Parts: sequence; structure tokens; C-alpha cells
Amino acid sequence: MHKPAHAIEIFLQPGEVYFGERDTRIRTLLGSCVAVTMWHPGLLVGGMCHYMLPKHPAGKRGAPDGRYADEALELMLGEIRKAGTSPGEYQVKLFGGGHMFSAHQAVSEDHVGAKNVEMARSLMKRHGFSSCAEHLGGVGHRNIFFDIWSGHVWVRHQPPAPGEKGTGDNKKRTLCPQ
Repeated sequence: MHKPAHAIEIFLQPGEVYFGERDTRIRTLLGSCVAVTMWHPGLLVGGMCHYMLPKHPAGKRGAPDGRYADEALELMLGEIRKAGTSPGEYQVKLFGGGHMFSAHQAVSEDHVGAKNVEMARSLMKRHGFSSCAEHLGGVGHRNIFFDIWSGHVWVRHQPPAPGEKGTGDNKKRTLCPQ
């Protein structure tokens, strides 16, 4: 499906959640953060959350805060309910969780990106989702483009600049089709 003539483009900042209709493209930039996209193929609605940390620090909590994985997913589930749909009707894709400081420390499983990925997978399992596409971990940042009119998610992965430790080629562009 081609881009609608009057497409709306939304750029998500860390901690934001957006849910929209078929004429929408959602974009974001990820480092160690994780984005979860959810798309309803029948109604052409969907959304994305961009969370920064796996869980809220201990202490007082108010309204759900999209900066934290479980609360960002709670916000997304609220949007799914508002649309009169159920979670099992959505295609889910996961992105991000990169290691951003590879020049200064060895890549390990305890950096915040790895913890964000682990939490994303745990939350998907807990809520009965299975992802149909993923582009997670590694080194560097990602630009994400989610076209709600088609369900396609485009990923441009940018490994670290020359001279930094890391893996991969200069730029990778990947389509994660519906």
C-alpha cells in the first residue's frame, strides 16, 4: 500500500506512547531504549511505545509513566481497549536495546539495553503476545519508521562511528513486513 496523500507523521520521544489510525507514520530514534509496535491488520490501527528503562525505581508511583517498560505497555494496552480490540488481534514487533558505550566498556549482558530487551520479551510473554519481527541488541542506534497504513516497520541501524568498538557494516536498512 502506498503512503496516503494526507499522512500524519509522529515523532516519539523517549517515554512517549502513540496510538493512531491508518494515515499515520510513527518514527523514533533508539539507542539502549526499546520500541514496541502493535498493528491491527484488519482495522489498520496501531501504535508504538518508546521506553527507556526496564522498571520504575522503587517508591511512589502515580499515573503510568511511559519511560518504564511495564508502564509503557500498560498505556498501550489501554489504547487497545479504547479501540474496542483485544491484544491477540495485534502483530507485535520489537526494536532497540543497543549497547551505546562500546568504546568505553565491553559489551555484556548487564547493560541497560540488554535489560530493556529482556524486559520486553518478559512482558510480551506475560501478556500473551509473540513478536513476529525483532531487531534487538547489538551495538549502535536505530531509526524506526512504522507505517500504520501497511503494518511495515523500517529500521535503519547505525553502528558506532569509525574508531569505536562494535560490529556490523556502516548502515543496515531492514524492512520488517507485516
